[in-house]
Amino acid sequence: MGKNTAVRRLDLGYFIRPAPESGGPQPRVEPALAYLVQHDQGLILFDTGIGSADSETEAHYRPQRRALQDALSATGVSLADISLVVNCHLHFDHCGGNPLLAGTPILVQDVELATARQGDYTFAELVDFPGAVYEELRGETEVWPGVWIIPTPGHTQGHQSLVLRQPDGTVVLAGQAHDFASQFASDHLARQAVLQRVEQPLPTYQRWLDRLADFDPRRVLFAHDCSVWEPSQG
Repeated sequence: MGKNTAVRRLDLGYFIRPAPESGGPQPRVEPALAYLVQHDQGLILFDTGIGSADSETEAHYRPQRRALQDALSATGVSLADISLVVNCHLHFDHCGGNPLLAGTPILVQDVELATARQGDYTFAELVDFPGAVYEELRGETEVWPGVWIIPTPGHTQGHQSLVLRQPDGTVVLAGQAHDFASQFASDHLARQAVLQRVEQPLPTYQRWLDRLADFDPRRVLFAHDCSVWEPSQG
């Protein structure tokens, strides 16, 4: 990647995950984060924020949205400047701004788009809107030099992450491959334990971590966690 490559995190609001879904006794407030990637060949927008939803979903998650246009404007960018959109998956809190980017190619795994179109998954108007242009992928793809899309299934079958080779090390935009940096760290350690042949039983880990490890990531960023994973030094 060129020396002018940069990644900017965009705050697109938050939602409140009810206690039964949070894994704890209390509701949990989760940010909705997107990422703007500046590359020599253009701008990539990774996720686009929380979309409109029905009254039941609104009441359930109580989302508070920040307009995508405002978040981009704060970085000196407009919607028209975006070259590519990459959604980690097509749930409404990740693809909400897609209809604002009619005509801009949206890169998505074919299985993810097919699932989204089957219903009871997301909101149809966020997927098939006027001017929607999809580039369906089947597996990993090098989009531009040093920019890879890697399948990271788990949260959804078609979940994908963006891998960016930068002069100071590789950055992974992991989306919701893990909800939290701490979960990624646990899986990373579980993988190390397996490789070091620590005696079983051991926790399982997402097998696509083996592929991400090939890129030797220096930073991993997430869609619903402001924390950043970095490898231990020494």
